[in-house]
Amino acid sequence: MNCLLTAATTKEISPFLDHYRNSDKQQDIDILITGIGLTAATYALAKQINIKRPGIIVQAGIAGCFNKNLSLGSVVVVKQDTIADLGVVENKQLNTMFDLELIKLNQPPFKKGWLVNPRKDLLQLTTCKAVKAVSVNHITTSKQMMGFYESKFQPVIESMEGAALHYVCLVEKIPFLQIRGISNYTGERNKTKWNFKDSIANLNSELIHLFNRL
Repeated sequence: MNCLLTAATTKEISPFLDHYRNSDKQQDIDILITGIGLTAATYALAKQINIKRPGIIVQAGIAGCFNKNLSLGSVVVVKQDTIADLGVVENKQLNTMFDLELIKLNQPPFKKGWLVNPRKDLLQLTTCKAVKAVSVNHITTSKQMMGFYESKFQPVIESMEGAALHYVCLVEKIPFLQIRGISNYTGERNKTKWNFKDSIANLNSELIHLFNRL
């Protein structure tokens, strides 16, 4: 089965690339670096699958975490994602595109406002905790926005590309997985308190484990 591994930046999957550079599985894995953000990821994914349709797409990267009970460096797999900041803040509350009735809650590919990975069997191929995620265009720094997101979505992590993967794959009916290494807690902008080293190392160890099972 041909697999497409995608990431926003090369740095996030460099250990995996080094490991598989001379692997006999190399011919079965295509690599796509999309660039950062939902727009770049959506375009790159849509373009790539029209060139060569994969059997599965795996998106890997680092993420911010809302839950401080999870240690930095932990790796999670995303069971459902949505675009958290597509809406408006008014009257001291966050109203999403669904709240505004611009999109129906169950308008495909959404289910109750979420982009849900339907393949539990694939989620279980990883050794990771399955979590809810939100995708944002603006990295969350304020306590107000954190409060809005936690109240509205109860997410565990946030990224800037995850919902793009879910949306494209659900529409195109391509199996997919989103795997994230937790590099920081949301709202923390002091980079000395982030853990890029362990989040990337553990993420790539999980990727190697996963691709050995696919």
